[in-house]
Amino acid sequence: MLHLQPAERVLEVGFGTGNEILDLAKLVGPAGKVSGIDISPGMLAVAQRKVSREALPTPIDLRAVDARELPYDSGSFDCVYSSFTLELFPEELAEIGRVLHNGGRLAAVSMAKVKPGEGVSMLERTYVWMHRHFPHIVDCRPIDLAALLAAAGFHVLKKTGVEIWTMPVAAVLAGKGSVSQ
Repeated sequence: MLHLQPAERVLEVGFGTGNEILDLAKLVGPAGKVSGIDISPGMLAVAQRKVSREALPTPIDLRAVDARELPYDSGSFDCVYSSFTLELFPEELAEIGRVLHNGGRLAAVSMAKVKPGEGVSMLERTYVWMHRHFPHIVDCRPIDLAALLAAAGFHVLKKTGVEIWTMPVAAVLAGKGSVSQ
């Protein structure tokens, strides 16, 4: 959805084990730059090992920091990508907006809320119940991703939905300021 181009600067918020970091680096190539943040030092260690093994020519900067205080200058990035993170910390959107330049793009993926009248799978009901009663174990929750991004001042450009193990998932492309798709 991001339509990454060679030489773009991209940030992944919540890179986890680093799988997407490698894909992003391949897309922007050696003239681009990939940065990634995750709050977990353990995830940082795993991702750094993967990046070291791949030895890609793209500059990659990974850090263990809180996304609510990104250590980058305003307007530093062309694109931001975040997968299964905004449902945990939606307040990150202010910082994401700050580090994106005007016209920049944000692609986000999250568990989606089921619309009234649509069927809810047994897995989803169980997951929501587990989150409600054991949020320290099951930390994600379904959100209306497009509405969240719009409320944070982003322009929703494209949205799509898929299912993962019967769970509804939303993928949304949004822009900051004047964005062309």
